Amino acid sequence: MPLALLALAVGAFGIGTTEFVIMGLLPDIAADYGVSIPTAGLLVTGYALGVVVGAPLLTVLGTRVGRKQMLMGLMGLFVLGNLLSAFAPNFGALLAGRVVASLAHGSFFGIGSVVAAGLVAPERKAGAIATMFTGLTVANIVGVPLGTFIGQAVGWRTTFAAVAALGLIGLFGIARLVPAMPRPENAHLRRELTAFRNPQVLLAMAMTVLGFGGVFAAITYIAPMMTHAAGYSDGAVTWLLVLFGTGMFLGNLLGGRYADRALMPMLYVTLGGLATVLALFTLTAHHQVLAAITIFLVGALGFATVPPLQKRVLDQAHGAPTLASAVNIGAFNLGNALAAWLGGLVIAAGFGYTAPNWVGAVLAGVALLLAVWSAALERRPVTPEHVGVAATGPAPVPSHH
Repeated sequence: MPLALLALAVGAFGIGTTEFVIMGLLPDIAADYGVSIPTAGLLVTGYALGVVVGAPLLTVLGTRVGRKQMLMGLMGLFVLGNLLSAFAPNFGALLAGRVVASLAHGSFFGIGSVVAAGLVAPERKAGAIATMFTGLTVANIVGVPLGTFIGQAVGWRTTFAAVAALGLIGLFGIARLVPAMPRPENAHLRRELTAFRNPQVLLAMAMTVLGFGGVFAAITYIAPMMTHAAGYSDGAVTWLLVLFGTGMFLGNLLGGRYADRALMPMLYVTLGGLATVLALFTLTAHHQVLAAITIFLVGALGFATVPPLQKRVLDQAHGAPTLASAVNIGAFNLGNALAAWLGGLVIAAGFGYTAPNWVGAVLAGVALLLAVWSAALERRPVTPEHVGVAATGPAPVPSHH
């Protein structure tokens, strides 16, 4: 794999750390600013919404410059957001810093996916995308626990300053290692929007929202679920999340490897397995060993869907992949927010802390049905009027699955 992928992975590590480390710092932040935990939780919600909004907005603006320059600009924005967070004089300023950092998230992974796929041979695209996303998964194993420890030992401001330093390293790496990439020919908003006329692109994004959303339905409430149902101590939750992150890391690598060989069968296996494991989690959550194994499997199966889903969007978007790729990153976060909300509803309705697992199982099951439907549509004879991009752009690029 090219060294440029390492630079992208470092950037992804910083972004993944700042996204998830906030969950372990909420009590300290709430105490420092004198706000409630639910109010401090706006730092999580604000970040997710910033990703959804920033992904298409900044990617559209980025069509006017080269992809390398855009990646460098996004990392600069990420550094700025974390520095604002580190020195925020009040809660409102901290929330603003979180939103600024989040604006870079979707576009970085969206444009980074296109760049990573363009650095390797066609049959290795999913593997290249997975290599970049490795930074995000390693963040959950190393960055988040370490950032939480630093925040609790030295102060949460130090954590954000350290993440800003990571962003600077990623920016330097992109500047030195990513090859110069001129602005794509004919890159403009109208052309990028043609990708969304292809129903296969929309189906892939729906699979993203529902499939990975199934993961977050369960993981959002992992702390109360494990302490109340499984009987774990509060301190054990950190290591259970490390176990989840380890599953994400391995699942990402496997997803990237096998998506290049058989993309749709890989989605069938991972989405079907995820739905099954989440349904079983309702039972295994009451047993400590089985619960730990299940958490690992949820991480592995959930993140094994990421490279194939991202590659599916790139394949189906044909000659205009950049905006579609970034919007699909926003779709992951939209699924996270939707699933967390649905999981909260069933808990509030009195069904218990394990009920979100059923929500996740249903979401993953529907994503599997969409995958089957998508493949069935693809087997039909294709005419120009059925595929928006093919009708208006260059000849379709065949999918490698």
